[in-house]
Amino acid sequence: MVNLTARNTEQLRATLQDAVVKCSERSLYQSAKWAAELLTSLPSPGDITPISDTDSDSPMRDTEHPITSTTIAITTSIDPEERLLESQEIHKYLLAKSYFDCREYDRCTAVFLPSTLPHGPISGTPSSAKLHSPTASKGKSKSSTPGGQTTTIPPPNTFPRLSQRSLFLALYAKYMSGEKKKDEESEMILGPADGGITINRELVGIGRGLEGWFAQRAKEAGGDEQKACGQGWLEYLYGIVLLKGKNEEEAKKWLVKSVHLYPFNWGAWLELSELVGSVEELHRIAPELPQNIMTFVFHLYTSQELYQSTDQVHNSLTQLEAIFPDSQFLKTQRALLFYHSKEQPATPNAYLQDFDEAESIFSTLIQHDPHRIDSLDHYSNILYVMSLRPKLAFLAQLATSTDKFRPETCCVVGNYYSLKSEHEKAVMYFRRALTLDRGFLSAWTLMGHEYVEMKNTHAAIESYRRAVDVNRKDYRAWYGLGQTYEVLEMHFYALFYYQRAASLKPYDPKMWQAVGSCFNKMGRPVQSIKAYKRALVAGSYYDAGTSSFGSGSSGADRPAAGGVMDPETLHQIAQMYEKLGDLDEAAAFMELTLAQEEGPNAGEDDGDIRSSSLGGQGLGVGITTTTSKARMWLARWEFGRGGLDRAMVLANELCQDGVEVEEAKALVRDLRARMEGEKG
Repeated sequence: MVNLTARNTEQLRATLQDAVVKCSERSLYQSAKWAAELLTSLPSPGDITPISDTDSDSPMRDTEHPITSTTIAITTSIDPEERLLESQEIHKYLLAKSYFDCREYDRCTAVFLPSTLPHGPISGTPSSAKLHSPTASKGKSKSSTPGGQTTTIPPPNTFPRLSQRSLFLALYAKYMSGEKKKDEESEMILGPADGGITINRELVGIGRGLEGWFAQRAKEAGGDEQKACGQGWLEYLYGIVLLKGKNEEEAKKWLVKSVHLYPFNWGAWLELSELVGSVEELHRIAPELPQNIMTFVFHLYTSQELYQSTDQVHNSLTQLEAIFPDSQFLKTQRALLFYHSKEQPATPNAYLQDFDEAESIFSTLIQHDPHRIDSLDHYSNILYVMSLRPKLAFLAQLATSTDKFRPETCCVVGNYYSLKSEHEKAVMYFRRALTLDRGFLSAWTLMGHEYVEMKNTHAAIESYRRAVDVNRKDYRAWYGLGQTYEVLEMHFYALFYYQRAASLKPYDPKMWQAVGSCFNKMGRPVQSIKAYKRALVAGSYYDAGTSSFGSGSSGADRPAAGGVMDPETLHQIAQMYEKLGDLDEAAAFMELTLAQEEGPNAGEDDGDIRSSSLGGQGLGVGITTTTSKARMWLARWEFGRGGLDRAMVLANELCQDGVEVEEAKALVRDLRARMEGEKG
């Protein structure tokens, strides 16, 4: 990324204005709003400082749009044939658009497509050359090639001769009608008809119709790929249909084609982002995308969705903020990056610092635009974790006064009641959010948390499953499923879900601790040790360049006590080694557990390990139940192998802990008797 010249900025302004109009024409309200927000966040023409011409390196180099601003209410196509069709349909188009805006979707479709759409299975690709798969749906027409291969004959194009704009509006209205009827048939949230039983019955017809339309267009182009290409809108709709039909690979291809043909449809990028499940997939798809500023924004957004709060992502965001200095969308991404960066702390206070940064950004956004509801559910999560009940109460009141029938508002109010431990009321508001939008991820996950608190494991599992169906990248839902199955003592199921959560959040020690606990309960101590060591890597404040954990049991693979580590995890590792009969390794990890009382500055002498930890004022964790258990274990171990002096020191320290006092006194008596016996 480089600084934009004045010409580049004006070109970007015109392109975004064009995007607003085009998205609005096609009733893509969210994409139009997103583009409009970016447009208004650009600096005004008088604020632009002319700089040297760098058009060759500009991120706008691949977007070929006129520099003059769009001033008309309805755009026209640059293709003469399309422009002629649009001019002939203008009256019908305005009528259909008015029906759509009034949510009369079937009437909107009937303006252009009065006949019934064709019904049949959806094919992955409209190409007539696609080989017929043995698992292809029934009812397809087939023909044989000279080589003996079976090909699929695409369905005929049943649509009348329409412009692509009108055809998109009609088919999109049909799609929305199907979604509306699906929600109506689903009835109550988590009811008997909710879930995968009810489907959008219009998907098959739309998919088959578009398949025939694309096939006819390719045939008329006579092999000319450029002529066969559409405007990007119908390709986007076909990608959505394929995605709803679980044909993800084909959906990805059509969405990529859509963003090539028209890169400023943010809805297409959002659908594409949902199909990217890992950083590796993001890197694989990057070369297939157009090289322009929208790809840069997509890469940033998807990285944030994959919880990649790295310096590189922050730098990319800084470059975008230099172009869009007042973009609320980009500021929200910054806040979410800080929110997710709690998984990679650099200092013991990093958790609080990152939450404070995220909270501060959201607070500033509300001050600048108090009526903005977008992403307030994330803000409420941050306030919930920070236990800022007064601020959460204010946020709930503000959101309710703005629009009480937004899913985000319902989640904010639900979080407020959850923080007050009024879980039934919280569930009521989360269910209300899902009634408004059954695909609202936060509500499914948060409702699952509430059902866990209410001990309703069946409802919790179903809520988490629905959250995973909406977004497979939601580690909280995977972790919640693991927790719920662990409560039911179904450890094999719990392990699977914990491992999925850990793969999404590899730097969160809590995920690996859960995996280790499951392995332990399943009687697999070796795998449990590996998982707990991974938790130490993820959660310790250590120098990654000088410390590494292996999977063996030799002394070389023990982590050096160069930073504060979780004593509970160290104690669990020691217990696993004890189960394996490796007492020397168990003792080494018990010593590490004990060393965490004072932290990295603990003295070499075991006797002064408590010099500053008794009051809990050292850099370590101070005296805890876990470190006292480790001290007791070490005292007994030393007693058993004849290290009576060390055992006596540890036992006397235990007597001062206030933890395990009676057991420690009994051990002191045994030690004294043993010492007197040896002297006698």
